Amino acid sequence: MKKFSWRGLSIIIFVCVTAFYLAPLAIPNLPGWWSQHVLKLGLDLKGGMQILLEVDTSELSAADARGAVDQNIKIIRERIDQFGVAEPSIQKLGENRIMVQLPGVSDFHAAENLIKQTAMLEFKIVAQPDEARNVFDTIDANITANLDKFPELKALADRDKEILAESDSLGQESEEGIFSSLIRPGEMDYKVQYDSHRLIQNLLADSLFQQMIPAGWDLSLERANTLDPRADRTIYVLSSAVELSGADLARAKVEYGSSTSTDPRIANKPYISIEMKRDGARKFERVTADNVGKRLAIVLDNVVYSAPSIQERIGGGRAQITGRFTASEANELAIVLNTGNLIAPIKPVSTSIIGATLGSDSIRSGATAGLIGLAIVMLFMVFYYKLSGLITDFALIFNVGFVLAMLTAFGGTLTLPGIAGIILTIGMAVDANVLVFERIREEYDTGKTPRSAVDAGYKRATITVWDANITTLIAAIVLYQFGTGPIRGFAITLTIGIIGSMFCALVFVRSIFDNFVVSKTKKTLSI
Repeated sequence: MKKFSWRGLSIIIFVCVTAFYLAPLAIPNLPGWWSQHVLKLGLDLKGGMQILLEVDTSELSAADARGAVDQNIKIIRERIDQFGVAEPSIQKLGENRIMVQLPGVSDFHAAENLIKQTAMLEFKIVAQPDEARNVFDTIDANITANLDKFPELKALADRDKEILAESDSLGQESEEGIFSSLIRPGEMDYKVQYDSHRLIQNLLADSLFQQMIPAGWDLSLERANTLDPRADRTIYVLSSAVELSGADLARAKVEYGSSTSTDPRIANKPYISIEMKRDGARKFERVTADNVGKRLAIVLDNVVYSAPSIQERIGGGRAQITGRFTASEANELAIVLNTGNLIAPIKPVSTSIIGATLGSDSIRSGATAGLIGLAIVMLFMVFYYKLSGLITDFALIFNVGFVLAMLTAFGGTLTLPGIAGIILTIGMAVDANVLVFERIREEYDTGKTPRSAVDAGYKRATITVWDANITTLIAAIVLYQFGTGPIRGFAITLTIGIIGSMFCALVFVRSIFDNFVVSKTKKTLSI
């Protein structure tokens, strides 16, 4: 026990910790704790998508704008976590930009839509048929008086009578307004044909067109049919008064209707069951009591998802959002409702998609480069420093393993620049040993014994090793603090590698020298 020291204990801990966290990498599909702690690959290695977003804070005060980006990042992270993406990277860039990296995601369209949605949930009363007709007539009159301000509608008014003839065949009046020519009566509401979808959407987004709509009313399109994109879409006339909002919502959950259900909207179909907060439940009960026989539209981001009829007063604050949902779409909607509204709207600046094949090629290329670099360094050390070089090679393998183990332990993500950091670490790891070995050679050449030469060499070279590595460590910390994405990945692996290389050079290799290479009676030293 007298020979047992802190150095031996630290080496045992170093080896055990490295082996423990490397186990999932060496032995796949380990049960229990290991299944949750594996080495995570970054976007450039695993494939996935990267989205650069810009937050529009123009409508916010200076005080609100400062917190809007941070709050949006929090909401986006909650949505992505519920979406099931492992280890997303979400970072703030500058004052109002957000970089989102989603490694391993396969449904790019769904992921992008989930991130972009502002999630403005509103409940509004649907206009009665005669009220809707009056609104359309007023819009037609207002547009006719301001036709020069709507080039698309003016061109529509000048085209041939084909649309008018089609409208006559549906029983509409022969003299039809310009806006009314874009819609046709349905069983309960007015429909927009596929050819007019884009024009109607552009009009609804036009601030000038919004002035053509009578006060107290709004227009909203029905959610698009993903199974049949060319299907007609209902256009709703809604009361401007918001009866309930997303702030009144407590939770949303995806459920599935049974095959025996008498409601065709949910039979064998997914739907979203929503539950109101206490105040929201009271509002919901009052709204349903005051509007029996009318319809209550559930509007998300100005798109109507469903508009069920109110049959009776509904207590308890529970309701359903039905529609032509797929299971994934229903899940996405529930996620958005649960995470709440974005503080300020966001828009994508750029989107990059990296295929899994490209990621696999990057792993293969990076691993090959690492192995070649490791082999060359190890051969050089053995050739130039003989047995001492072989000991360094042994410690070098442990050092690379230590880097990978620490990335796993702290939940880090390995990226392509991270592999570059590991390769650089390989060179820097032997750099410390080179400094020590050259100093030992100088001491040995003066006629000292191997034991004295090793002691003096380590004593005089240690300060130089510390100076060289600490300056590099400071640079790595600065890169991590002020860098983003790939730069941080490089800085992390470099930092871990520097710490590991100093331990291996000054503790691990020194211990091997003291216990197995040199002794008081040994006359020669292979260095």
